[in-house]
Amino acid sequence: MRSMIVTVPFEEGLHARPASEVSKLCQSFSSDIKFIKEDENIEANPKSTLSLLTLGASKGTVLKVEVSGEDEIEAYKALEEFFKREDLR
Repeated sequence: MRSMIVTVPFEEGLHARPASEVSKLCQSFSSDIKFIKEDENIEANPKSTLSLLTLGASKGTVLKVEVSGEDEIEAYKALEEFFKREDLR
């Protein structure tokens, strides 16, 4: 298992557009992926846009991302890049 801590960089937070895009990205991997909002102990399945929206992650929210499975390295790297994207800010 790999994990990372990310801070939501998007001006509007993890709203519909970035949630939809990260969901589509996560669906392309077979690994299990979790986004955890630790300060409120809320967990979301990022393969579901609706689940992501329930996090209520605004700009600056700290999330723990956990990835485990056969393609976890590729999924981890792709998620790292996703949270660096400038076009969603």
